[in-house]
Amino acid sequence: MRFTGSLLALAIALVSAVPLQDSPRQRLHDGKPLPSKYRTRSVNITNPYTPSYRDPYDTAVDSVGQGLDPLPFRNGKGATVLGPWNKDRSRQDPDLVRPPSTDHGTLPSLRWSFADSHIRIEEGGWTRQTTVRELPTSVELAGVNMRLEKGVIRELHWHKEAEWGYVLKGNVRVTALDYEGGNFIDDLEKGDLWYFPSGIPHSLQGLGDNGTEFLLIFDDGSFSEESTFLVTDWLAHTPKSIIAKNFHLAPEIFAHLPEKEKYIFQGSQPGSIDQERPQGNNVKKSKYQFTHKMLAQDPKITSGGEVRITDSKNFPISKTVAAAHVTMEPGALREMHWHPNADEWSFFISGRARVTVFASQGNARTFNYMAGDVGIVPRNMGHFVENIGDEPLVMLEMFRADEFLDISLFQWLGETPQRQVADTLFSDDAEGRQKFLDAINNPKRDEVSKGPEAQ
Repeated sequence: MRFTGSLLALAIALVSAVPLQDSPRQRLHDGKPLPSKYRTRSVNITNPYTPSYRDPYDTAVDSVGQGLDPLPFRNGKGATVLGPWNKDRSRQDPDLVRPPSTDHGTLPSLRWSFADSHIRIEEGGWTRQTTVRELPTSVELAGVNMRLEKGVIRELHWHKEAEWGYVLKGNVRVTALDYEGGNFIDDLEKGDLWYFPSGIPHSLQGLGDNGTEFLLIFDDGSFSEESTFLVTDWLAHTPKSIIAKNFHLAPEIFAHLPEKEKYIFQGSQPGSIDQERPQGNNVKKSKYQFTHKMLAQDPKITSGGEVRITDSKNFPISKTVAAAHVTMEPGALREMHWHPNADEWSFFISGRARVTVFASQGNARTFNYMAGDVGIVPRNMGHFVENIGDEPLVMLEMFRADEFLDISLFQWLGETPQRQVADTLFSDDAEGRQKFLDAINNPKRDEVSKGPEAQ
Protein backbone atom coordinates (compact mmCIF):
# COMPACT_ATOMS: atom_id res chain seq x y z
CA MET A 1 0.00 0.00 0.00
CA ARG A 2 2.81 2.38 0.90
CA PHE A 3 4.52 1.64 -2.47
CA THR A 4 1.27 2.17 -4.40
CA GLY A 5 0.61 5.46 -2.62
CA SER A 6 4.10 6.70 -3.52
CA LEU A 7 3.54 5.85 -7.19
CA LEU A 8 0.24 7.67 -7.16
CA ALA A 9 1.80 10.79 -5.62
CA LEU A 10 4.60 10.68 -8.18
CA ALA A 11 2.12 10.41 -11.04
CA ILE A 12 0.12 13.35 -9.77
CA ALA A 13 3.27 15.43 -9.46
CA LEU A 14 4.35 14.58 -13.02
CA VAL A 15 0.95 15.46 -14.44
CA SER A 16 0.94 18.76 -12.56
CA ALA A 17 4.37 19.67 -13.92
CA VAL A 18 3.36 19.19 -17.57
CA PRO A 19 1.28 22.07 -19.04
CA LEU A 20 -2.10 20.98 -20.37
CA GLN A 21 -2.01 21.34 -24.14
CA ASP A 22 -5.57 22.69 -24.26
CA SER A 23 -5.47 24.91 -21.16
CA PRO A 24 -6.42 28.60 -21.56
CA ARG A 25 -2.87 29.65 -20.72
CA GLN A 26 -1.32 27.29 -23.27
CA ARG A 27 -3.78 28.32 -25.98
CA LEU A 28 -2.98 32.01 -25.44
CA HIS A 29 0.72 31.20 -25.48
CA ASP A 30 0.26 29.40 -28.82
CA GLY A 31 -1.74 32.30 -30.25
CA LYS A 32 -4.98 30.26 -30.42
CA PRO A 33 -8.42 31.70 -29.56
CA LEU A 34 -10.12 30.73 -26.33
CA PRO A 35 -13.14 28.39 -26.53
CA SER A 36 -16.45 30.09 -25.83
CA LYS A 37 -16.73 28.44 -22.39
CA TYR A 38 -13.82 30.61 -21.26
CA ARG A 39 -15.30 33.80 -22.71
CA THR A 40 -18.67 33.89 -20.96
CA ARG A 41 -17.60 36.20 -18.14
CA SER A 42 -19.44 39.51 -17.68
CA VAL A 43 -18.67 42.27 -20.17
CA ASN A 44 -16.31 44.94 -18.81
CA ILE A 45 -17.71 48.29 -19.90
CA THR A 46 -15.58 50.47 -17.62
CA ASN A 47 -11.99 49.52 -18.46
CA PRO A 48 -11.15 51.05 -21.87
CA TYR A 49 -8.37 48.54 -22.44
CA THR A 50 -10.62 45.49 -22.87
CA PRO A 51 -12.17 43.90 -25.99
CA SER A 52 -15.70 44.74 -24.84
CA TYR A 53 -15.21 48.47 -24.31
CA ARG A 54 -16.74 50.81 -26.89
CA ASP A 55 -16.14 54.53 -27.38
CA PRO A 56 -17.06 55.99 -30.78
CA TYR A 57 -15.81 59.46 -29.69
CA ASP A 58 -12.19 58.55 -28.80
CA THR A 59 -12.44 60.11 -25.34
CA ALA A 60 -9.13 60.66 -23.56
CA VAL A 61 -8.03 58.17 -20.89
CA ASP A 62 -5.72 59.21 -18.05
CA SER A 63 -4.01 55.86 -17.52
CA VAL A 64 -1.58 57.32 -14.98
CA GLY A 65 -4.23 59.01 -12.85
CA GLN A 66 -6.59 56.03 -13.05
CA GLY A 67 -3.88 53.43 -12.46
CA LEU A 68 -4.66 51.55 -15.68
CA ASP A 69 -2.37 49.40 -17.80
CA PRO A 70 -2.97 50.31 -21.46
CA LEU A 71 -3.43 47.43 -23.90
CA PRO A 72 -3.98 47.56 -27.68
CA PHE A 73 -7.77 47.13 -27.70
CA ARG A 74 -10.10 49.60 -29.43
CA ASN A 75 -13.81 49.12 -30.11
CA GLY A 76 -13.61 45.33 -30.35
CA LYS A 77 -10.36 45.15 -32.29
CA GLY A 78 -6.90 44.33 -31.01
CA ALA A 79 -5.37 41.58 -28.87
CA THR A 80 -3.44 40.94 -25.70
CA VAL A 81 0.33 41.27 -25.43
CA LEU A 82 2.29 38.04 -25.01
CA GLY A 83 5.83 39.33 -25.41
CA PRO A 84 7.95 41.75 -23.37
CA TRP A 85 6.01 44.82 -22.27
CA ASN A 86 7.11 47.97 -20.45
CA LYS A 87 4.04 48.81 -18.39
CA ASP A 88 5.44 52.06 -16.99
CA ARG A 89 6.20 53.49 -20.43
CA SER A 90 2.84 52.36 -21.83
CA ARG A 91 1.06 54.21 -18.99
CA GLN A 92 2.90 57.38 -19.99
CA ASP A 93 1.94 56.94 -23.67
CA PRO A 94 -1.59 55.49 -23.68
CA ASP A 95 -2.46 57.04 -27.04
CA LEU A 96 0.45 55.24 -28.69
CA VAL A 97 -0.69 51.91 -27.24
CA ARG A 98 -4.30 52.51 -28.23
CA PRO A 99 -4.36 55.39 -30.73
CA PRO A 100 -7.61 57.25 -31.41
CA SER A 101 -9.43 55.83 -34.42
CA THR A 102 -8.78 59.15 -36.17
CA ASP A 103 -4.98 58.66 -36.16
CA HIS A 104 -3.65 57.67 -39.56
CA GLY A 105 -0.47 57.54 -41.60
CA THR A 106 3.09 58.17 -40.50
CA LEU A 107 4.62 61.04 -38.56
CA PRO A 108 8.07 61.21 -36.99
CA SER A 109 8.35 61.30 -33.22
CA LEU A 110 7.25 64.67 -31.83
CA ARG A 111 7.90 63.82 -28.18
CA TRP A 112 10.96 63.58 -25.96
CA SER A 113 11.37 63.45 -22.21
CA PHE A 114 14.22 65.17 -20.42
CA ALA A 115 14.23 62.00 -18.28
CA ASP A 116 15.81 60.28 -21.31
CA SER A 117 18.53 62.94 -21.73
CA HIS A 118 22.08 62.38 -20.52
CA ILE A 119 22.88 64.43 -17.40
CA ARG A 120 26.26 66.12 -17.05
CA ILE A 121 27.04 66.31 -13.31
CA GLU A 122 29.29 69.08 -12.01
CA GLU A 123 30.22 70.64 -8.67
CA GLY A 124 26.94 71.84 -7.15
CA GLY A 125 24.88 71.44 -10.29
CA TRP A 126 23.95 69.53 -13.41
CA THR A 127 22.69 70.05 -16.94
CA ARG A 128 20.90 68.05 -19.64
CA GLN A 129 19.75 68.98 -23.12
CA THR A 130 17.18 68.21 -25.80
CA THR A 131 18.46 69.04 -29.28
CA VAL A 132 18.06 67.73 -32.80
CA ARG A 133 20.35 64.86 -31.77
CA GLU A 134 17.90 63.63 -29.12
CA LEU A 135 14.73 64.65 -30.97
CA PRO A 136 15.27 64.87 -34.76
CA THR A 137 12.17 67.06 -35.23
CA SER A 138 13.65 69.70 -32.87
CA VAL A 139 15.07 71.60 -35.82
CA GLU A 140 14.46 75.25 -34.99
CA LEU A 141 15.07 75.32 -31.24
CA ALA A 142 17.09 73.38 -28.66
CA GLY A 143 16.50 73.20 -24.92
CA VAL A 144 18.71 72.83 -21.85
CA ASN A 145 17.53 72.09 -18.30
CA MET A 146 20.06 73.27 -15.68
CA ARG A 147 20.32 73.22 -11.88
CA LEU A 148 22.62 75.42 -9.77
CA GLU A 149 22.75 75.17 -5.98
CA LYS A 150 23.24 78.16 -3.68
CA GLY A 151 26.24 80.21 -4.81
CA VAL A 152 27.04 77.88 -7.73
CA ILE A 153 28.11 79.65 -10.92
CA ARG A 154 27.53 78.83 -14.56
CA GLU A 155 30.79 80.42 -15.55
CA LEU A 156 31.36 83.47 -17.74
CA HIS A 157 30.57 82.43 -21.31
CA TRP A 158 28.85 83.24 -24.59
CA HIS A 159 27.21 81.40 -27.47
CA LYS A 160 26.89 81.57 -31.23
CA GLU A 161 23.14 81.23 -30.64
CA ALA A 162 20.79 83.54 -28.76
CA GLU A 163 19.79 82.28 -25.29
CA TRP A 164 16.28 82.55 -23.79
CA GLY A 165 15.89 81.40 -20.18
CA TYR A 166 12.89 80.74 -17.90
CA VAL A 167 13.23 80.26 -14.12
CA LEU A 168 11.40 77.08 -13.07
CA LYS A 169 12.29 77.23 -9.37
CA GLY A 170 14.39 79.29 -6.98
CA ASN A 171 16.42 82.45 -7.55
CA VAL A 172 19.24 83.30 -9.95
CA ARG A 173 21.50 86.27 -10.64
CA VAL A 174 22.26 87.06 -14.27
CA THR A 175 25.05 89.31 -15.51
CA ALA A 176 25.87 90.44 -19.04
CA LEU A 177 27.81 92.95 -21.14
CA ASP A 178 26.02 94.45 -24.13
CA TYR A 179 27.45 95.24 -27.58
CA GLU A 180 28.16 98.83 -26.50
CA GLY A 181 30.10 97.92 -23.35
CA GLY A 182 27.26 98.48 -20.90
CA ASN A 183 26.96 96.05 -17.97
CA PHE A 184 23.74 94.43 -16.79
CA ILE A 185 22.92 92.68 -13.49
CA ASP A 186 19.55 91.41 -12.28
CA ASP A 187 18.14 88.94 -9.74
CA LEU A 188 15.31 86.70 -10.96
CA GLU A 189 12.76 84.35 -9.42
CA LYS A 190 10.26 81.71 -10.56
CA GLY A 191 8.40 82.84 -13.68
CA ASP A 192 11.00 85.40 -14.76
CA LEU A 193 12.97 85.08 -17.97
CA TRP A 194 15.99 86.49 -19.77
CA TYR A 195 17.22 86.80 -23.33
CA PHE A 196 20.83 87.25 -24.46
CA PRO A 197 21.40 87.82 -28.20
CA SER A 198 24.13 85.93 -30.03
CA GLY A 199 27.60 86.70 -28.73
CA ILE A 200 26.52 88.56 -25.58
CA PRO A 201 28.82 87.41 -22.72
CA HIS A 202 26.98 86.48 -19.54
CA SER A 203 26.95 84.39 -16.36
CA LEU A 204 24.40 82.80 -14.03
CA GLN A 205 24.58 82.13 -10.27
CA GLY A 206 22.19 80.34 -7.92
CA LEU A 207 20.85 82.45 -5.05
CA GLY A 208 18.80 81.82 -1.93
CA ASP A 209 18.83 78.68 0.20
CA ASN A 210 18.07 76.26 -2.63
CA GLY A 211 19.69 77.93 -5.63
CA THR A 212 17.81 77.64 -8.89
CA GLU A 213 16.64 75.45 -11.76
CA PHE A 214 15.78 76.86 -15.17
CA LEU A 215 15.02 76.05 -18.79
CA LEU A 216 17.23 77.48 -21.53
CA ILE A 217 16.10 77.78 -25.16
CA PHE A 218 18.55 78.36 -28.03
CA ASP A 219 17.50 79.49 -31.50
CA ASP A 220 19.14 76.58 -33.34
CA GLY A 221 18.11 72.95 -32.92
CA SER A 222 21.68 71.75 -33.48
CA PHE A 223 22.97 73.72 -30.47
CA SER A 224 25.16 71.85 -27.97
CA GLU A 225 26.15 72.86 -24.44
CA GLU A 226 29.58 71.45 -25.26
CA SER A 227 30.10 74.16 -27.89
CA THR A 228 29.85 77.05 -25.41
CA PHE A 229 32.66 79.64 -25.41
CA LEU A 230 34.01 79.60 -21.82
CA VAL A 231 36.43 82.17 -20.46
CA THR A 232 38.46 79.54 -18.54
CA ASP A 233 38.70 77.34 -21.62
CA TRP A 234 39.90 80.25 -23.76
CA LEU A 235 42.57 81.39 -21.30
CA ALA A 236 43.76 77.79 -20.80
CA HIS A 237 44.51 77.69 -24.53
CA THR A 238 46.17 81.11 -24.82
CA PRO A 239 49.91 81.72 -24.19
CA LYS A 240 50.57 83.36 -20.84
CA SER A 241 52.62 86.05 -22.62
CA ILE A 242 49.56 87.08 -24.60
CA ILE A 243 47.31 87.09 -21.53
CA ALA A 244 49.89 89.27 -19.72
CA LYS A 245 49.97 91.80 -22.55
CA ASN A 246 46.19 91.85 -22.78
CA PHE A 247 45.71 92.67 -19.09
CA HIS A 248 48.89 94.80 -18.64
CA LEU A 249 50.39 92.51 -16.02
CA ALA A 250 53.45 90.31 -15.57
CA PRO A 251 53.08 86.72 -16.88
CA GLU A 252 53.70 85.17 -13.46
CA ILE A 253 50.44 86.67 -12.20
CA PHE A 254 48.63 84.08 -14.32
CA ALA A 255 50.64 81.05 -13.18
CA HIS A 256 47.66 79.49 -11.41
CA LEU A 257 44.85 80.07 -13.85
CA PRO A 258 42.53 77.04 -14.27
CA GLU A 259 44.09 74.47 -16.58
CA LYS A 260 40.72 73.57 -18.10
CA GLU A 261 37.15 74.80 -18.19
CA LYS A 262 35.24 75.17 -14.92
CA TYR A 263 31.79 75.24 -16.55
CA ILE A 264 29.70 74.84 -13.35
CA PHE A 265 31.39 75.35 -9.97
CA GLN A 266 30.84 76.48 -6.40
CA GLY A 267 31.38 80.21 -5.98
CA SER A 268 31.38 82.51 -2.97
CA GLN A 269 28.17 84.10 -1.74
CA PRO A 270 27.44 87.38 -3.53
CA GLY A 271 26.21 90.57 -1.91
CA SER A 272 23.38 92.74 -3.20
CA ILE A 273 23.40 94.03 -6.76
CA ASP A 274 24.49 97.48 -5.59
CA GLN A 275 27.36 95.94 -3.61
CA GLU A 276 28.50 93.83 -6.55
CA ARG A 277 28.05 96.30 -9.39
CA PRO A 278 31.34 97.41 -11.03
CA GLN A 279 32.35 101.02 -10.33
CA GLY A 280 34.54 103.62 -12.07
CA ASN A 281 34.52 106.41 -14.61
CA ASN A 282 34.82 103.96 -17.48
CA VAL A 283 31.99 101.73 -16.28
CA LYS A 284 28.42 102.23 -17.53
CA LYS A 285 25.11 100.46 -17.14
CA SER A 286 23.49 98.84 -20.14
CA LYS A 287 20.59 100.70 -21.69
CA TYR A 288 19.04 97.35 -22.70
CA GLN A 289 16.63 95.28 -20.60
CA PHE A 290 17.71 91.64 -20.84
CA THR A 291 15.14 90.29 -18.34
CA HIS A 292 11.36 90.17 -18.10
CA LYS A 293 8.79 89.09 -15.48
CA MET A 294 6.60 86.77 -17.50
CA LEU A 295 4.37 85.48 -14.70
CA ALA A 296 3.83 89.04 -13.47
CA GLN A 297 2.04 89.87 -16.73
CA ASP A 298 -1.73 90.21 -16.54
CA PRO A 299 -3.00 86.99 -18.13
CA LYS A 300 -5.79 86.61 -20.62
CA ILE A 301 -8.48 84.74 -18.69
CA THR A 302 -10.32 82.11 -20.73
CA SER A 303 -13.15 79.71 -19.88
CA GLY A 304 -10.65 76.91 -19.15
CA GLY A 305 -7.49 78.64 -17.94
CA GLU A 306 -5.23 81.57 -18.68
CA VAL A 307 -2.58 82.62 -21.19
CA ARG A 308 0.41 84.96 -21.05
CA ILE A 309 2.35 85.87 -24.19
CA THR A 310 5.87 87.30 -24.23
CA ASP A 311 7.48 88.35 -27.49
CA SER A 312 9.26 91.38 -28.95
CA LYS A 313 6.10 93.48 -28.47
CA ASN A 314 6.44 93.49 -24.68
CA PHE A 315 10.05 92.24 -24.37
CA PRO A 316 11.75 94.15 -27.21
CA ILE A 317 15.19 92.55 -27.03
CA SER A 318 13.80 89.04 -27.61
CA LYS A 319 14.06 89.08 -31.39
CA THR A 320 14.36 85.35 -32.08
CA VAL A 321 12.23 83.66 -29.39
CA ALA A 322 8.53 84.25 -28.72
CA ALA A 323 6.67 82.37 -26.02
CA ALA A 324 3.34 81.68 -24.34
CA HIS A 325 2.76 80.49 -20.78
CA VAL A 326 -0.45 78.46 -20.68
CA THR A 327 -2.38 77.15 -17.67
CA MET A 328 -5.23 74.71 -18.32
CA GLU A 329 -7.83 73.41 -15.86
CA PRO A 330 -8.55 69.65 -15.77
CA GLY A 331 -10.49 68.67 -18.88
CA ALA A 332 -9.76 71.95 -20.66
CA LEU A 333 -8.68 72.20 -24.29
CA ARG A 334 -6.05 74.42 -25.89
CA GLU A 335 -8.24 75.05 -28.90
CA MET A 336 -7.59 73.61 -32.36
CA HIS A 337 -5.12 75.95 -34.07
CA TRP A 338 -1.84 76.24 -35.95
CA HIS A 339 1.19 78.53 -36.03
CA PRO A 340 2.06 80.10 -39.41
CA ASN A 341 5.50 81.52 -38.63
CA ALA A 342 7.46 78.86 -36.72
CA ASP A 343 7.58 75.35 -35.28
CA GLU A 344 6.23 75.05 -31.74
CA TRP A 345 8.66 73.77 -29.06
CA SER A 346 6.62 72.97 -25.96
CA PHE A 347 7.82 72.23 -22.44
CA PHE A 348 5.40 70.70 -19.95
CA ILE A 349 5.88 71.97 -16.41
CA SER A 350 3.05 70.05 -14.72
CA GLY A 351 0.02 67.92 -15.52
CA ARG A 352 -0.74 65.34 -18.20
CA ALA A 353 -1.81 66.03 -21.78
CA ARG A 354 -2.61 64.50 -25.11
CA VAL A 355 -1.85 66.30 -28.37
CA THR A 356 -2.98 65.27 -31.84
CA VAL A 357 -0.99 66.73 -34.74
CA PHE A 358 -2.59 66.91 -38.19
CA ALA A 359 0.00 66.91 -40.98
CA SER A 360 -2.30 67.01 -44.07
CA GLN A 361 -2.70 64.21 -46.62
CA GLY A 362 -4.68 62.20 -44.08
CA ASN A 363 -1.77 61.99 -41.64
CA ALA A 364 -2.43 62.53 -37.93
CA ARG A 365 -0.88 61.15 -34.76
CA THR A 366 -1.54 61.54 -31.06
CA PHE A 367 1.16 61.92 -28.41
CA ASN A 368 1.02 62.10 -24.62
CA TYR A 369 3.02 64.46 -22.42
CA MET A 370 3.71 64.93 -18.73
CA ALA A 371 5.98 67.07 -16.55
CA GLY A 372 9.50 67.32 -17.99
CA ASP A 373 8.48 66.36 -21.54
CA VAL A 374 9.18 68.26 -24.74
CA GLY A 375 6.78 68.42 -27.68
CA ILE A 376 7.28 69.59 -31.26
CA VAL A 377 4.58 70.76 -33.66
CA PRO A 378 5.95 71.72 -37.09
CA ARG A 379 4.76 75.05 -38.44
CA ASN A 380 1.29 75.17 -40.00
CA MET A 381 0.33 71.70 -38.71
CA GLY A 382 -3.06 71.76 -36.99
CA HIS A 383 -3.17 70.57 -33.38
CA PHE A 384 -4.81 70.81 -29.98
CA VAL A 385 -3.68 70.22 -26.40
CA GLU A 386 -6.09 68.51 -23.97
CA ASN A 387 -5.57 68.32 -20.22
CA ILE A 388 -6.42 64.69 -19.49
CA GLY A 389 -5.32 64.70 -15.85
CA ASP A 390 -6.84 65.73 -12.53
CA GLU A 391 -4.56 68.74 -11.92
CA PRO A 392 -3.83 71.98 -13.77
CA LEU A 393 -1.68 71.58 -16.86
CA VAL A 394 1.07 74.18 -17.13
CA MET A 395 3.14 74.46 -20.30
CA LEU A 396 5.42 76.81 -22.22
CA GLU A 397 5.00 77.22 -25.97
CA MET A 398 8.14 78.62 -27.63
CA PHE A 399 8.89 79.67 -31.21
CA ARG A 400 11.90 80.84 -33.20
CA ALA A 401 10.20 84.10 -34.09
CA ASP A 402 9.93 87.69 -32.92
CA GLU A 403 6.15 87.50 -32.62
CA PHE A 404 3.71 84.92 -31.27
CA LEU A 405 1.16 84.01 -33.95
CA ASP A 406 -1.58 81.40 -34.03
CA ILE A 407 -4.69 80.90 -36.14
CA SER A 408 -7.85 79.60 -34.48
CA LEU A 409 -10.05 77.07 -36.30
CA PHE A 410 -13.07 78.32 -34.34
CA GLN A 411 -12.46 81.94 -35.30
CA TRP A 412 -11.69 81.13 -38.94
CA LEU A 413 -14.91 79.19 -39.44
CA GLY A 414 -16.90 81.84 -37.57
CA GLU A 415 -15.58 84.61 -39.80
CA THR A 416 -16.06 82.73 -43.08
CA PRO A 417 -19.36 83.03 -45.03
CA GLN A 418 -21.65 80.66 -43.17
CA ARG A 419 -23.15 79.10 -46.30
CA GLN A 420 -19.68 77.94 -47.38
CA VAL A 421 -18.98 76.47 -43.94
CA ALA A 422 -22.33 74.68 -43.81
CA ASP A 423 -22.03 73.32 -47.36
CA THR A 424 -18.58 72.01 -46.53
CA LEU A 425 -19.34 70.31 -43.20
CA PHE A 426 -23.09 69.74 -42.91
CA SER A 427 -24.52 69.37 -46.42
CA ASP A 428 -26.53 66.28 -45.39
CA ASP A 429 -27.47 67.23 -41.83
CA ALA A 430 -29.85 70.18 -41.52
CA GLU A 431 -30.24 69.91 -37.73
CA GLY A 432 -26.51 69.65 -37.07
CA ARG A 433 -25.92 72.44 -39.59
CA GLN A 434 -28.00 74.97 -37.68
CA LYS A 435 -26.61 74.07 -34.25
CA PHE A 436 -23.05 74.41 -35.54
CA LEU A 437 -23.73 77.76 -37.23
CA ASP A 438 -25.30 79.07 -34.01
CA ALA A 439 -22.21 77.96 -32.06
CA ILE A 440 -19.71 79.76 -34.30
CA ASN A 441 -21.79 82.87 -34.91
CA ASN A 442 -19.94 86.05 -33.87
CA PRO A 443 -16.94 84.01 -32.63
CA LYS A 444 -15.00 85.02 -29.54
CA ARG A 445 -11.50 83.62 -29.09
CA ASP A 446 -11.25 81.14 -26.23
CA GLU A 447 -7.67 79.89 -26.43
CA VAL A 448 -8.15 77.52 -23.52
CA SER A 449 -11.71 76.24 -23.59
CA LYS A 450 -13.74 74.34 -21.04
CA GLY A 451 -15.87 72.98 -23.90
CA PRO A 452 -19.70 72.86 -23.74
CA GLU A 453 -19.54 74.07 -20.13
CA ALA A 454 -18.26 77.40 -21.42
CA GLN A 455 -21.48 78.10 -23.33
